Amino acid sequence: MSRGDDWLHDPRPIQRVKVFRDAPVDARAWPADIPAVAHFLDVARADGWEFGAGVTFLVGENGSGKSTLIEGIAEAYGLPAEGGSTNGGGETRRTESPLGEWLRVERSPRAARWGFFLRAETMHGYYSWRDDLPDAPPSLHPMSHGESFNALLDEALDHPRYVAGLACLDEPEAALSFSSTLRWLASLDRMRSRGTQVICATHSPVLAALPGATILELGEWGIRESVWEDLEVVRLQRGFLEAPGRFLRHLLD
Repeated sequence: MSRGDDWLHDPRPIQRVKVFRDAPVDARAWPADIPAVAHFLDVARADGWEFGAGVTFLVGENGSGKSTLIEGIAEAYGLPAEGGSTNGGGETRRTESPLGEWLRVERSPRAARWGFFLRAETMHGYYSWRDDLPDAPPSLHPMSHGESFNALLDEALDHPRYVAGLACLDEPEAALSFSSTLRWLASLDRMRSRGTQVICATHSPVLAALPGATILELGEWGIRESVWEDLEVVRLQRGFLEAPGRFLRHLLD
């Protein structure tokens, strides 16, 4: 996309992510020593890493850098590092990498400023922050993990009043049943149709099956664009469901 008038009228909350010139990046230390993060930083330093409109999935094994990347992007956008919205969220003790301090988000003046970061393991702080608001909505604390995520989906993410903005989702399926995961899949499609830009780290082949989504697979190679059928997580889960005995013979011997 050109950097002329098209840039001014581009509605994406995140067009590109770049690295500050004076960012103290040590390529030998975490998180820059993770192949996917190193790849992301190299591209961001050069032309900037561009995120398309709609939904982008980050898929990969544990330790591949999915959560580190999405946390850094969310923080660079101005979202609470432990989860929450552009209006605020809870914070306990900082455990995030410095990646978010190295990154700079590019967006046009037309882009929506609203955003939400759902971080699966630290939403307790956001729930408490919400409870302390004047005219607070019903508390999410009494709900189960999955119920609270579904409530957030209805109240904040997939709500008609949020016609655009950014949703950073870090493994939302961690709290969800199979039927709830299908519900989120449909919601992601509605969010995309309203103009919401979604960046979602996931292990779920169900979520990653969303038609038209961009899939980035992270691994020792760095980051590569992929298609659903070629994902390792799809191949492995399909193989297990077709013949669990083949896996169990090796796992349980």
